[in-house]
Amino acid sequence: MKIAKEKSVVKREITGAVIRQRTDCGDANGLGKISCEYFSRSAGVDTTPLFMGLEGNLCQCPHWGYLLSGQLTTTDAKGIQEIVNANDLFYWQAGPHAKVHVCAAMVMFSPQPERTYVINHMIANVNG
Repeated sequence: MKIAKEKSVVKREITGAVIRQRTDCGDANGLGKISCEYFSRSAGVDTTPLFMGLEGNLCQCPHWGYLLSGQLTTTDAKGIQEIVNANDLFYWQAGPHAKVHVCAAMVMFSPQPERTYVINHMIANVNG
């Protein structure tokens, strides 16, 4: 299945970030439906405040993806940091937040129910 960026719904566009989500991108054994996203973040964006109110104030969803451009650092619940650079594939277990160093664009795949819940929570935190 091929999905054009323009065919993904813009769920939220705020200063420094655009979240696009395409649901029903397939199934992964044991994970159910998968959500596909094109995600862009400006330099300086820190996702930490967006997860406030979730368990442990952390993202509750794993992600598989590819960083098309930019650079960011993830920090997990134990404080372990990982730098992700343009052209890196990545897997993030549920939990990390990210700080963007260089404007970043990525493609991510996540379990749909968990990711939709987290996206809606992030939107609610922004709309406060």
